[in-house]
Amino acid sequence: MIQVPFTVEVRKKTGKEIAKKLRRQGFIPAILYGPQTDPLPLTARLNELKKILLRHRGEQILFNLTVQDDGKSEQRMAIIKELQYHPVTDEIIHADFYEVRMDRPVEVDVPVAVVGKAKGVEKGGILEILMHEITVTCLPDRIPDRIEIDVSQLDVGDTLHVRDLTPPEGVKFAEDPGAPVVTIVEAEEEAAEETEGETTE
Repeated sequence: MIQVPFTVEVRKKTGKEIAKKLRRQGFIPAILYGPQTDPLPLTARLNELKKILLRHRGEQILFNLTVQDDGKSEQRMAIIKELQYHPVTDEIIHADFYEVRMDRPVEVDVPVAVVGKAKGVEKGGILEILMHEITVTCLPDRIPDRIEIDVSQLDVGDTLHVRDLTPPEGVKFAEDPGAPVVTIVEAEEEAAEETEGETTE
């Protein structure tokens, strides 16, 4: 996980019209909250946020927020919990920051990254990823960028479950141990499922 500085301002007024005005000026409304943090409305500069997200794409980002309020400022550590996008332009229109403390575990979703070529795929099977993210619990500086899953030993009909995975040091999975993550199915089975779905529609 990488730490990145980012400056935001406390937002005194809320509402749809205020949000529209902010977006016209190159800002977006945001909010900071957490287990021991009362929701705090913020204003964030859109272009700066987009640059950070683009520069560190594929990485988990810990934001070292400088929260400015009437000439005063304070530091808060946070991760992005959710980004809202415009349904047509796909532009970011709102950001949710979740305040964290470096000595307290947090629960976050981490993307799954499949590595290796399954021997079942070499036999003509199809790899299906059933979980694209896995929820983990760990200290903020232990949040992994991804959970790598080696599928090279998987044969047709094999499935890897959460319980079969080894989390990184200091990380715990917060998922049902029996939940399937990846599987190898026969090509004929996949084709039959697709045909059945089309018939149902």
